[in-house]
Amino acid sequence: MSKALVIVESPAKVKTINKILGSRYKVTSSMGHLIDLPKSTLGVDLEHNFDPKLIVVRAKQKVLTKLKKEAQGKEEIYFATDPDREGEAIGWNLVPYLGVDKKVFRVVFHEITKEAVLRAFKEKHEFDQQKINAQNARRILDRIVGYLISPILWKKVGSRLSAGRVQSVALRLIVDRERQIQKFLPVEYWQISVVLQKDGALGSLQAQLEKIDGEKADLKTAGEANAIAQALAEKLFRVSAVNVREVRRNALPPFITSTLQQEAFSKLGFNAQRTMMIAQELYEGAEVGEEDPVGLITYMRTDSVNLANEAIGKVRDFISKEYGKEYLPETPNKFKSKKMAQEAHEAIRPTDVHRSPQSLKKYLTEDQLKLYELIWKRFISCQMAPAVFENKKVEITAGDKYQFGASGSTLVFPGCLSVYKTADEEEEKQDLAPYLENDILKMTEVKPTQHFTKPPPRFSEASLVKTLEEEGIGRPSTYASIIQTLVLRNYVTRERGYFTPTQLGCLICDLLVANFPKVLDITFTAKMEESLDLVEEGQLDYVKLLKDFYEPFRQELEAAMGSIEKSSIAFDKACPLCSGEMLVKWGKNGRFVSCAAFPKCRHAEPYPTGVKCPESGCEGELVERRNRRGGVFFGCNKYPACKHISNKLPAAEPLKTV
Repeated sequence: MSKALVIVESPAKVKTINKILGSRYKVTSSMGHLIDLPKSTLGVDLEHNFDPKLIVVRAKQKVLTKLKKEAQGKEEIYFATDPDREGEAIGWNLVPYLGVDKKVFRVVFHEITKEAVLRAFKEKHEFDQQKINAQNARRILDRIVGYLISPILWKKVGSRLSAGRVQSVALRLIVDRERQIQKFLPVEYWQISVVLQKDGALGSLQAQLEKIDGEKADLKTAGEANAIAQALAEKLFRVSAVNVREVRRNALPPFITSTLQQEAFSKLGFNAQRTMMIAQELYEGAEVGEEDPVGLITYMRTDSVNLANEAIGKVRDFISKEYGKEYLPETPNKFKSKKMAQEAHEAIRPTDVHRSPQSLKKYLTEDQLKLYELIWKRFISCQMAPAVFENKKVEITAGDKYQFGASGSTLVFPGCLSVYKTADEEEEKQDLAPYLENDILKMTEVKPTQHFTKPPPRFSEASLVKTLEEEGIGRPSTYASIIQTLVLRNYVTRERGYFTPTQLGCLICDLLVANFPKVLDITFTAKMEESLDLVEEGQLDYVKLLKDFYEPFRQELEAAMGSIEKSSIAFDKACPLCSGEMLVKWGKNGRFVSCAAFPKCRHAEPYPTGVKCPESGCEGELVERRNRRGGVFFGCNKYPACKHISNKLPAAEPLKTV
C-alpha cells in the first residue's frame, strides 16, 4: 500500500507522474480549485482585514470527499500543484481538510520529466506564505472590483454584465484605439521612385526620392510630384556614394507566456486561449513511442526568460553537433527578464532538445505539433550565434537638386535565423552588388505614387497581449481568459483576429472611466501589479495593500451609486404598439430592443439587424440571438417556421447613446 498521497491540479498529469514515482506514492488530482470564494456573495470581510470566506466549491464536493478518503492511512501528503501563486494557494487551502494529522510537503517542478519530478521530491519544502499572500491579495482585489462594480452595471445598463480590475482596462485600450481610428483624418502625400539601368548590368535598380536641395522630400500634391517627374527626365543620374556596413541580428530570447501567445497568433493563427490549451497538453505529457508518458515542454505560465544551466549545456551540444561549431557562440546567450519576473521559473522550452518535432509527428495532433515546433525552434535559435548581414546603401544624385537612395541586405551568415525567423526578417531581394561610386545610370521609368497616412490598426490578439505586457497590466497567464470574457460579454467582436468594441463595450467603458478613474487608469493598474510582486517578495504587507486600495475605491463606489444615470441606447425604430421610442437593452439572452415607456408599454423583441432572411420565399428578417456559451448568431424572426441561422455578423447600424 502506498504511504504517501501526491496531489496535482490536472488529471492529465496523474498517469505520467504516477509512473515516475512508483508504488510508494498514490497520485491524484484536485481538478483545480476545491476551496474558493463563494460565487453568490462577495466572500470577503471588508471590516476585518479583508478576511476571505472560503468554502468548498459546490461542484467539487465529490472530489474533496474522494481526496479525504485517499488521504486516510497515508503518512505524508505532497502538494504538487502548479508552480505559481495560484498553485501555491490551491494546495494551501486544501491542507486543513486533508493534512492536519499528517506530514505535509510542497513540491515544485517546472517540467514533467523523471529527472525534474524526482529532484523536486528530494527538495520538498514548506508552503511559501508570501506567495500565498500575494495570490490572496490579487484574488481579493479582483473580487472587490468585480463584485462591487458589476451590480451597478446591472441596475444602470442591463443584466449579466461585468466589470473586472484587469478586464476593464483591456476594454479601455480597445475602445480608446477605436476612437483614435474614428477621429483619424488621412493626409495625402506623394512618393517618387525611379527605375535605373547601368550599362552592362543585368536587371535594373529601383531607387526612392529622399531629398530635394538637401532637405527631406515632402510632397503633398499630385502637381508637385508630376512637376518633379517631368524635371527628372532631363537629369543625369550618378552614383554619388556606396555605403556598406555589417549588421548582426542577435538571437531572440526563448518564449515566455506572452511572447508565445503573440507568435502563435502571428505564425499559426491561434488565439490566446487556443495557444494556452495546447501548451497545457504539451506540458502535462504524452506517450511517445516506447517511453513512459513524458511532459514535452516546461511550465507554460512564466514571465522569466531564464534557462537552467543543464538545458543550456544540452542545447549547446546539440547545436555544435547538428549545425557546426560556427553556429555556437563562445559563451551562452543571456537574456534579461523584465522587472519583477520570477527568476526561479524557466522560460518555455522543450524538456529534451533531442526530441525533434519530426520524431513526435505520429504521436501529436496537428495543432500540438505546430506549437511544439514553434517552441523547439525558438529554444534552439536562442542559443545560436548572431546572423550577419551586409547592409548596402546606394546614394544617387539626379543633377544638383535631387537625391535618391536604394537599400538592400545580403545574408552573409545565417546563424540563429537558420532555425527561427520572424515575419520581418525576410531578406531584401534587390541586388546592389553591380553598382559602384561614380557609375552613370539611365532612367527608364519614373513612378509618382499617391499615398495617405493610415490610422493606428485595431488590436489583434497578438498586439493586445503585447500592449498588456508592456504596460504591466495583469499577468500573461490571465490574458486568454480576459480576452475570452470581453468577447462573451459582447463588449468586443473579434473578426479575423482583430477586435472592435461594440456599442455596449463603449457604453460600459465610458461609464467606468467617468466614475472609477483610478481602477481604469493604466498606470495605476500596472503599479498594482508591482505591489503584488512586492507582497510575494515579503516587502509589502498584503492587508496594507488592500486597505490602501479599498478606502478611495469605496468613496468612488458611493459617489457612483448616487450619480450614475440609467444608460441606454436609442434604436432607430418606433414601437409597433404605442409608436414610442425603442431602446437597446441587454438581458440574460443577450441584446434586445424594447419600448422606452416600459412598464407602461411592455413591447420587446429580439435585436433586429435590418437584413432580410436569405431563405427563398421567406419574408422574415434576421435577428440577433445568443447561444449558451455567450456567442452571438443570427436567426430568422419567423422561427420555427423558418429555421435559417447565420454566424456572419451583419454591419451594425450607428446608434446613439441617450
